[in-house]
Amino acid sequence: MKLFDLTGRVAVVTGGNGGIGLGMARGLAQAGAAVMLAARNVAKSQDAVKALEAAGARAAMVRVDVTSEASCREMIAKTVERFGRLDILVNNAGTNIRKQPQEYTLQEWHTVLETNLTSAFLTSHAAYPAMLRAGGGKIINVGSMMSIFGAPFTAPYAASKGGIVQLTKALATAWAKDNIQVNAVLPGWIDTDLTRKAREQVPGLHDRVVARTPAGRWGTPDEHAGVAVFLASPASAFVTGTAIPVDGGYSVLGV
Repeated sequence: MKLFDLTGRVAVVTGGNGGIGLGMARGLAQAGAAVMLAARNVAKSQDAVKALEAAGARAAMVRVDVTSEASCREMIAKTVERFGRLDILVNNAGTNIRKQPQEYTLQEWHTVLETNLTSAFLTSHAAYPAMLRAGGGKIINVGSMMSIFGAPFTAPYAASKGGIVQLTKALATAWAKDNIQVNAVLPGWIDTDLTRKAREQVPGLHDRVVARTPAGRWGTPDEHAGVAVFLASPASAFVTGTAIPVDGGYSVLGV
């Protein structure tokens, strides 16, 4: 058994056409998996698929609304139709709205919770039968440092990511008997479109992040490829219910 070999495996990555999702998708593809990129922006997904194919990967895309149960089920069905099976699900799709808690509307709260947390339940629920048929599977939920720390401008986001960690534990204990391992990845401050907006909206954020991070810099999306391959591969067969920080040491700095 090759511990990190994903040849013959099939992965779905939600929000996989950019940022951390695409970084993970590239890693999975390089390890041999066929990858279905699931996102809303069709043109962006098509460009990402072309780039993966140019690198020698088997890849395709599907448009999905991760807040819709029917759309999530269609995403899984199209993946199985295209590639014949499903082994890996990466729940990466997410959004954020930055405000003080008292400034959120109820609709904004629901938008963040449904996109970040409810979606992970819907996609995992939809993927479960296909993983059973495949003899097992791997689910990787993308959480956040905000499941550990508090911040005054991310109340619904933090709640959703804290929920991701607890959902991960619940699914891991429920589905271990089915040979489905469920784990979470907790990205630190990563250079993506979402965090570029954060740097525009939160004065001094860039300097504070660099000062606190032992690595002395922001992370990159491609630095999530390795942990994705590990959690998707036979190497992590006895790892389930965990939440692994990928943060350059941000969460362990004690001074």
